[in-house]
Amino acid sequence: MARWAVAWLLVLGLTFPCLAGHNSRLAVSADGRRLVTTNTDNNSISLVDLENRTVLAEIKVGNQPEGVCFLGDSARVAVTLWADDAVFIVDLDQRAVTRRIKTPDEPYGVVASADGRRIYVTHAYPGLVTEIDPEAGVILRRFEVGDTPKGLALSPDGSRLYVAHYHNGWLSAIDLNSGDVTELWKGAASDNLARSVTLHPTRPFAYIPHLRSRTHQIGATSSIFPFVTVVKLDAGEGSRRIPIPMDSYNGNHPVANPWEVAVSSDGNRLYSIYSGTDDMNVSEAVDGYPYLRPLRPLVRLGANPRGIALSPDGGEVYVLNALDFSVWVFRAEPFAKVAEIKVSRNPLGEQVLLGKRLFHSANQPMTSRRWVACSSCHPDGDTDGRTWRNPEGPRNTPALFGVAQTHPIHWSADRDEVQDFEHTIRGPLMQGAGLVKGAIGAPLSEPLAGRSPELDALAAYCNSLEPTLSPHTRETGKLSTAAERGRQLFESDAVGCSACHRAPNYTDGRLKPRPFRLHNVGTGTGDPLETLGPSFDTPSLIGVYRTPPYLHDGRAATLLDVLTTHNPDNRHGQTRSLSPAQRDDLVEFLKSLPYKP
Repeated sequence: MARWAVAWLLVLGLTFPCLAGHNSRLAVSADGRRLVTTNTDNNSISLVDLENRTVLAEIKVGNQPEGVCFLGDSARVAVTLWADDAVFIVDLDQRAVTRRIKTPDEPYGVVASADGRRIYVTHAYPGLVTEIDPEAGVILRRFEVGDTPKGLALSPDGSRLYVAHYHNGWLSAIDLNSGDVTELWKGAASDNLARSVTLHPTRPFAYIPHLRSRTHQIGATSSIFPFVTVVKLDAGEGSRRIPIPMDSYNGNHPVANPWEVAVSSDGNRLYSIYSGTDDMNVSEAVDGYPYLRPLRPLVRLGANPRGIALSPDGGEVYVLNALDFSVWVFRAEPFAKVAEIKVSRNPLGEQVLLGKRLFHSANQPMTSRRWVACSSCHPDGDTDGRTWRNPEGPRNTPALFGVAQTHPIHWSADRDEVQDFEHTIRGPLMQGAGLVKGAIGAPLSEPLAGRSPELDALAAYCNSLEPTLSPHTRETGKLSTAAERGRQLFESDAVGCSACHRAPNYTDGRLKPRPFRLHNVGTGTGDPLETLGPSFDTPSLIGVYRTPPYLHDGRAATLLDVLTTHNPDNRHGQTRSLSPAQRDDLVEFLKSLPYKP
C-alpha cells in the first residue's frame, strides 16, 4: 500500500479498508442478504432477497422517494421523500413505516453512521445538510452549505461528510465534530448536475460523476460532456481535481448523463453508470494517472439506470434501471449478468412511460451522437441553472413544471405545442432522426400533434410535470403575513405585476388569438446576440423561488435584482418607488408560489 494511503488510514483512525456510505437509490444490508430500492414513480420501496433473487415486499411510503440507507446492521432503513419534505423510517421486518420525520425542503441524499444512530440528509433547496436522530425523530443540527447540495458521502471513520453540489459540481467537507464546513474543492465554471459523490475505501480520493455544460456552444458534440472527476482530498490548491472525460474513455463510443459511481471494498474496481445512454463502465481504480482504466467495453443496461450498489465483498454488482422498474445483478469475476429482478410495476401508463424514456434518452431517434438528452438540460423537467447561447440569443433554461398550462413555449414563444420539441430533436443540439416520419414545416407553421405516437408520448410526459407547493408557505400551504402583504402589492394597479403575471398560472401567455402576446420589458435591447427579441413571452412565476438566475438571459441573480437593478425604467412593474420593506414583501410573495389560495 502506498505511503499516502497508509497516512490516509491513520488520519481516519483505521487499520483496514472499509466502505464509506454514499447516497443512492439502492442500499444493501450489512450481511449482503437484502437489498432495498426506492421506486420514485411508485411512491414505494422494494425489499429484495438477494439469495433467492425475489422481491419480498413492496412497501408504500410517501411522495417521490429518492435516497435510502440501512441504519447500521438493523432491519430498518431511512428513506428521503423529496415531494413530502420528510424522511421515513421503515422497519423491513414489519413491512411498515414506523416514523415520519418532517424536514426542510427537497430531502434527497441520505447516509447513516455505522451504528445507525445518526442520519445525514441533503436539501438542494435551501442549501442544507441536516443531522437527524432517527430513533427520536428529531433534527439535531443543520449545516448551511449552499449551492444546491445533493450528493453525500460519509468518511470511513464517521468524522466528515463530503457534499457534492448539484449545479456547480463543487465538493464541500463538513467536520462533524465542529459542525463547520472546513474545505471546498471548486470545479470548472461549466461543471453541472452532480448528484452523488463516492469515496475510495483506502485512498484519499472522492469520485463525482457530473456533466460539463458549455453554454457558449450549441452542438451535439460541443455543448454537454460527461465526466467523472477525481478529487484528491489531501492535495493542495491547483492539483486537487482531476476531471476524466468519459466521452473519449470508450474510444469513439460516448456516454451521456453520468449518474452514480460505486467502488469495490478492496478499492480495485470502480463502476460508473450513465442514465442517458443506458450503460456502465467497469474500471480499474489506480493510485495516480490516469486514475481510471477501462477493464472491458461498455456494459449495456436497461432503461435509465439511476442506482448502483455492490455486495459487501464486492462479488456482485446491482443496478437499478429506473424506467424498466428492475434491478440487474452482475457477477464481478468473471464479469457477467446473472439475474434480472422486477422490483415494481409501471404506474405511469404506457404513453407517459414511453415519453419519459424518450425524454431521458441520448440514443436514437432522439440524438445521433449520444452526448445529449432532453434531461441533460431539463433534468426530470427541472432547470440546469444555466443560460445558453442559443441561435436566437441567450436563453435561461426554464423548468417545465406546469408547462401544460403555460403555452406558448420558450422565451420567444416560438413553440405552440410540446410536440414542437421535434424541432429541437432534429436541430443542431441533438441531431436526432426525430420522432415524426418525413419532413416537417417550420415552427408554428403546422401542428405536429397526432403525427407520431412517440412524439405524442413525449408531449404527454412533459405535460404531466407538476410543481410542488412552495416551502415558503406555512405548514398549511398558506401565505405568511409578509407574503400576504406582497400579494396585495403584486395585484395592485399601482405596481402592476398581475397585469402580465395573472393568477392562477401567473402568465398572460395564450395561444389564441395570434400573434402571441409578447412584452418588451427593456431586458432584450442592446444585445448583438439577440435575434428574436426584444419582446418575450411572459414566463410563469410558479416555482420561481427555486429557479435562479432570472430573466431571459439569466442576468438577475435574485428576485430582488429583478425588481431593482434590472428594472431601472419601471417597465417590469412599478417597483422602483417601493420601499425596501415593500420589495421584501413582494419577494416573499413570489417565493411563496405556488401556494394554496
